[in-house]
Parts: sequence; C-alpha cells; structure tokens
Amino acid sequence: MPNKTQHNAQDNIRKIEALLNPRNVVIVGATDKPGNWPQRVWRNLKRFDFPGAVYPLNPARDTVWDTRCYRSFAELPEPPDHLVVLAPAKFVAATLREAAAAGARSATIMTSGFDEAPDAEGQRLGAELRRVIEETGLAVSGPNCLGNFNAAARFFTMTDDRPQRLTRGPVAVLGQSGGIVMAIKRTLEERGVDTDALITSGNETGLTSADYIAYFAQQPHIKVIACYLESVHDTLPFLAALRAARAAGKQVVVMKLGASDAGRAAAAAHTGALAGSMEAFDAVAGRAGALRVRNLDEMIEAVEFLVHAPIPAGKRLGSLTFSGGMRGLLLDAAEANGLTYAPLSAATHARLSEILSVGSIIGNPLDAGFAALTSADAYIRCVETLLADDEIDILLLQEELPRGPGTERKETNLRAVNALAAKASKPIAFVSMISYGLTDYSRQLRATLPHLAFLQEVDKCLRTMRAVTLHAENARRPASLAPRIPSREGRALLDRLRAAHGPDTLDEVASKSLLAAYGLRGPREILAQCEDDAAAAAQRIGFPVVAKIVSAALPHKSDMGGVKVGLADEAAVRAAFRGIVAAAHAHPDKPEVAGVLIAQMVAGGLELVLGATRDPEMGPVILFGSGGVDLELLRDVALAACPLDEAGALDLIARTRAGTLVGGYRGRPPLDRKALVRALMAVSDLMSDSEGAIAQIDVNPFLLMKEGGIALDALIVLDRSASA
Repeated sequence: MPNKTQHNAQDNIRKIEALLNPRNVVIVGATDKPGNWPQRVWRNLKRFDFPGAVYPLNPARDTVWDTRCYRSFAELPEPPDHLVVLAPAKFVAATLREAAAAGARSATIMTSGFDEAPDAEGQRLGAELRRVIEETGLAVSGPNCLGNFNAAARFFTMTDDRPQRLTRGPVAVLGQSGGIVMAIKRTLEERGVDTDALITSGNETGLTSADYIAYFAQQPHIKVIACYLESVHDTLPFLAALRAARAAGKQVVVMKLGASDAGRAAAAAHTGALAGSMEAFDAVAGRAGALRVRNLDEMIEAVEFLVHAPIPAGKRLGSLTFSGGMRGLLLDAAEANGLTYAPLSAATHARLSEILSVGSIIGNPLDAGFAALTSADAYIRCVETLLADDEIDILLLQEELPRGPGTERKETNLRAVNALAAKASKPIAFVSMISYGLTDYSRQLRATLPHLAFLQEVDKCLRTMRAVTLHAENARRPASLAPRIPSREGRALLDRLRAAHGPDTLDEVASKSLLAAYGLRGPREILAQCEDDAAAAAQRIGFPVVAKIVSAALPHKSDMGGVKVGLADEAAVRAAFRGIVAAAHAHPDKPEVAGVLIAQMVAGGLELVLGATRDPEMGPVILFGSGGVDLELLRDVALAACPLDEAGALDLIARTRAGTLVGGYRGRPPLDRKALVRALMAVSDLMSDSEGAIAQIDVNPFLLMKEGGIALDALIVLDRSASA
C-alpha cells in the first residue's frame, strides 16, 4: 500500500499537470504602467496562441490593454483556473483564498517580499502564504519567480519578451532563478535542442524542485531534466524524485549553489570542516541520480550529450583527429580531468595501419591526418574500427557543424557516422577545438543527426565526460541496503548523554564510550585526576604511554600542548601530567578539564580518518580517508550517503588513495579491510540511531593494522536541538 509520502507525491504530480495545462489564465494585478510585467505575460500568452481565455483582473480597473478588466473572480465569464499573481505581497494570500473558493486549481506567484525578505513582515507573509496553500490545496509555483511554460499547451507566462521558440523537445528545465533558467533555455535552443517545459520555482513555498523532477520523470518524451538549485527544501522527496527519474531512464543534470566556507570554518570536528555541502550533495544526491556540473557551460554540454548519446559503460576514451595539435589538447584535457585514453589492441593497430596505408599508428588518440580527410571510405572504416575496440567506452571525433553549404564531404561523413551511432551501444560525440556559434543552416543539419552529440571546446568536453562517467558509476553501484537493528545499548547511552545538558561537544572519553557501544574499540586507557593517578595508570597499562587532556572545550588538544606521546617511564608521565595541566590553566578560555587520559601507545599500522556529519540539506553523510597529520594536508577523503552497508563501505574505501594502501602497496602487507568495513558501518549505525541528535563524528586517527583497528582519538558533537 502506498505510504503518505507516495500519496503526496502523486497528488503533487497531478497539481503540476493542472499548473502546466490550465483551462484559462487570470492575470491578477493588471495595469497600464509602461513596461509592466502583467502586460508582458498577456502578450506572451497571445503571441504563442494559448487556446484558453486570458482574463486581466484588477479591483480598481474596468479596462486595460484595450480589453475588459475584471474587478473580481465573480465577474469572470467562467470559473478561474490558473492565476498569474502580480499583486503586492500583502494581498496575495487573500487573493488565493478567493480564487480557490471560485474554483481555481493553480497559481504562479511572481510577487516577491515573502521568505526571501530579511524583515519580520516578509517572514510573516511567507508563513501566511504557506498556510493558505495548505488550506486550499492550490498548485502554486513561486513566489518570487518569473513564470513557466509548457510547449504542448502553448502556455507561456514568462515575462521575457525576447524572441522565443515554443516547440516540443526532449528537455525540461527548472530552477530557482528565472533569469538563469531562461539563459539555459536560450542557449540550448541556439544549440538546436528545444525545451519542452520550463519552471521557475522561486521560493518554492508551494511546489518544490522535488515535485517538478518527479513530474517530468513521468513524461515519456522528456530525456533530460536540467536543474538550477540554490537550496534543497525537502531532502527525502528530492532524493525519491531523483531515484524515480533514474528508474524511468531520465537523466537529471544539476548545477548547485551553496558551499558555505563559514559553516565549515565553524565546525568543531575535522569531518565537518572537510565535508562541504558540494561534497555532501555529490555523495547523497549523486548516489540517488543527480549529475552535478560546476557551471552553466558544463550544463549545456552535459544536456547536449545526454539528449543524443547513450550512457557509457566506462571511462576509457578513444579519439580520431585530423591534427596533431588537437591530439595534444585531448591528451592534456583527459589527464586533467581524470580520464584515460585506452591503448589500442594489436588487432586495431593492424587494421588502422591497413586502412590508412601507413607502417605504424601513433596510438590513441589517432591522428588520421590527410588520409582520412581525403577519403570518406577510409574515415568511416577508421571510425568503425575504433568503435569495435573492446578497450574503448566513448568515442570522440574531431569535427564541428558547418556554418553553410559547400562542405558536402564533411556532411556525408557526419550522416554516415550518425548511421553507425544509431546502431552502436557506445556513445559517439564530435568535439571542436574551440567554442563556436551555430547558424540556421547548422541547426537544420544538426536536426538530421539525432544520434550524435556535438560538444564544444576540448576541456569543456572532457569535463563533461568526467561528470557523465561518474554519473554512470553511481548508477551501477548496488542500491539495496540490508535492514539493520538499532543498538539498544547505544541508544540508551546517547539518550543519557543528551539528557545531561552538558556542552554540545563531547570529550574524548564520552565520545569513545559511545563509539564502543557500536563495537568501535579504543586502546587501553585510564582517566587520571592527579599526578599519582597518572603514574599508577601508566604502570597498569604498560609503557610507553600517551597522555592527553580531556576537555569538551578543547576539541583540538594538540594545538594547545595537550598531548604528550612516547612517555617511557613514571617520571615522564608525571612531567607530562604537570605540563598538560599547566597548559590548560594558561589557556585564555580557562576550559573546564575532566582529567588527563593515560593511554596505551600503539605503534605501526595506517592512520585513517572515519567520520560523519549532518549536512543541512542532504542529511547524514559518512567520511573516510587518510588520517593523522595527512588529513588536512592531503585531503584524501571520500563521502557516502548514510546508512552505509558493506558494499557501500567497500566502495567508499576504494575511492581514496588510502584505500590503495589498505590493500597493500609496493610490497607492504595488506591490512584488515574487514575490520575497517566494520568500523565504518559502526560510525554509520551510530549516526543513524542518533536520529539527528549527532551533528558530527570524528575518529582521527583510526589505526588500521594487519589484524583489527583501534580508534586512537574520537570527537562527537551533539545537536541538542534535535528531538530526543
């Protein structure tokens, strides 16, 4: 039986259907002021031949734009269906109530002055608007947006009065900035790719990006959903929508803003500082099906590729060029973007040598030179040979679309390659040396080559290929998670720590005790309150030992002289205790100190970092990488969504250089990978059981050995605002 979330998702999909296919449009706030937005909406609906009626509405006007203006919904010849609201913010909520009572199903609120406003009045109006939307059940896009369009319905409420195409296409565009999504639409149109529907979602007080993605995932003619996101308002529905799009074979390309340097700088744990919001987004949303690009140019290239080419099975490249310079550009860009050119097989070498009538082939990329330029047969046979090589996953060919007639040989080659691509399981893309513009002739020719991607400029092309191949890798990873049973001992201890009303940052002893409840053990250690206790503890543990200050107020204890290592006798332990206490007393913040921890000194092994953090948008993520002094220096870390199962833990390990060392490197023996997997899953289980009560977990270093692993240090930061 569908759960409540599924019911809501389906209800919102029906709402978007009403939003984009209205029976009529009522423009609220119609006015004769020069250059006004209501009139632009009116003109756009008229110029694109919207089949329904369009009614201007203003309580103070009888006529506007040389047509009748209605003073109320009751005066309309038929019940209102869709509203375009451009009235002042203080009147919007009442307008929606009246319209819903009169029969309206949807509204686009272009008016600003709600939650995006910093003042109390804007916040009050935003809260009132949310209540009205919930009470009436209206499908609402916005507020603070620039309208929407749906080519199938000839529906265009954008305020943009520049020349536009309203033609069915394979792409849906949505975003929280109207100006940016219109720029995406115009550029795709310039490249010969039409946008089927476009949503400017604004503040998303009503419908959200998650709802729009879920809707477009169900539209059979849509291949790619291009999204510009400034924030994610509803994480779980957003991730569910991404998974639904992936299941339906739709690709979701996202340009995301929101990396916060200030937020990372304020983090107490290393994990919070290293796990920026972009990395968290990639770990969680990327795993669910989002293909994130860094800028708008990359978005255009990614959409161009995904509309016209299949997803590659791997990231090994093959290329054919006509220029040694182009060959060099491709090799440099591939290396810079983490891609490889596969060595050609002996059979491929021999075949290409025969086709080009040369004694030997330089390799991959193949510089076919004059022979392929002058012979269409040789060119196509080279393409076929490279396409057949099992070591090549993606074939890139040097070429650009002609700007006018007179290039019959080039066009013949393009059509022949298009025929090959129509039957091939591998993607074929043409790539130009430099970005270039298209003419009407170029676009007409481009429309006859539906199975080929035409990418512009070498580095943009290879960055796009990197993003696409990472996206493909995410799709191939196992999606199922084995059910787990929460730890009763861990939950009980966590509840006691939260109820204690202490500082948000737990000291090392409390942090390790909580991790121990999930099976993550530390070294032998004893908390000492005085110098004699410290000496006795060292005798019980056995020399050498480590002495560390224990204070929730000092999460980075090495920075203030709070750690002493290699203490080989009682005198060294006593001196270390005195030095640590003196350093604490001299600290300007006068921190509260719980004691000095005397711990077994463990030698050997590989220092790693295990951690978790709760991203404000994506929720909990798990971090793994090189630890100890290498952590901030190398930044060799990878992130994964939480909860983490065994397959996910193994994949996380494999995505780091530290993972190579775990497996044994240059004669070094392999370390206990199973123990590392158990430790990562323990961190994940604790984060999951906390249900939001833990903000960050930092185990650094975690010492992995040939047998087992030990948490040498740990830090947990609570979020006491979370419900118990």
